[in-house]
Amino acid sequence: MTFTLDELSIPILGAPMAGGPSTVELVAAVSGVGGLGMLPTAYASPEETARRIGAVRELGCVRFGVNIFVVGEHAVGREALERYRDTLVSAAPDDVTIPPVPDFGSDDERQDHYAAKVRVAADAQVPLVTFTFGLPSESDVAVLHDRDVAIGVTVTTADDARRAVDRGADLLVVQGPDAGGHRSTFRPDEQPPTQPLPELLAEITGSLSTPAVAAGGVAGGTDVARLLDAGARAVSVGTLLLRTPEAGTKALHRTAMMDPAFTTTAVTWAYSGRPARGIANRFMTDFADVTPAAYPEVNTLTGPIRAAAERAEDPQSLNMWAGTGFRAATDRPAGEVVTELWSRAEPLLTRSRS
Repeated sequence: MTFTLDELSIPILGAPMAGGPSTVELVAAVSGVGGLGMLPTAYASPEETARRIGAVRELGCVRFGVNIFVVGEHAVGREALERYRDTLVSAAPDDVTIPPVPDFGSDDERQDHYAAKVRVAADAQVPLVTFTFGLPSESDVAVLHDRDVAIGVTVTTADDARRAVDRGADLLVVQGPDAGGHRSTFRPDEQPPTQPLPELLAEITGSLSTPAVAAGGVAGGTDVARLLDAGARAVSVGTLLLRTPEAGTKALHRTAMMDPAFTTTAVTWAYSGRPARGIANRFMTDFADVTPAAYPEVNTLTGPIRAAAERAEDPQSLNMWAGTGFRAATDRPAGEVVTELWSRAEPLLTRSRS
């Protein structure tokens, strides 16, 4: 039986936050209280992905999802990447070595082992696989559906939503402009839409019957109720979980979320070559106008700077992905965060979930 959102006793998903925050423990904690934990696969090998799926199940978690990046192509030439590397070299501390512009050994490596991860998810028969940055191929849809795996696609526009449904998506993750982390634009050079999430949600659910999950800017029960009343079947939360004990969020990142010196978020290409929202800092400002829209090459080039920033406890150089409501995050257990969010939202609903 293919997974549907109606199976959730709490219509809340834990966003798949790659790079550390979404640990197997966080996934299990969200699912354990009736929501749906989502396991990111970005930056992990296929073997590590399979191991982590097994680890989630060892924690007694049956219902959860997996997220896969569709890396795709970009139009940035090597010359532009070399110029950006030179800029990073000039700005980096003396003890930081910027690597050469990456020349990936294979297209599979550049694509973050996309095809192998789809096979891992299909073989493991995880309940749900969602895709970010683009669409799965028709053959991938067929393989996953043949194993009773539901398919979701993260979209930022109504046009992309229609394309996803035409490709075979069983649900849509509708991402609004306030979301933390990477925006799921289908091209890295595409300006992220600024259409408010409730409006985008209404536009999509008004023309498509495919169930929608609303993502971005959820800071409390009022937001959850507002989005469910606007047509979402569930909501996705990520930033609210960053400070929970189950999350693998870096200590420096956690501290910055509480630091009164950091007051705003901004969208930047500077760290990865794709648009992503994080706590605004000096690195984002300094490199705002010079970064090519070239993922994953830029992500590789800035890796040593990010690692050095963590070692030096320098929040002005570390990427600290977060949505606009980051001040609402607490250090309480993830299960408590999710259950309280729902307990505050449910009495406010004006329309039935059925």
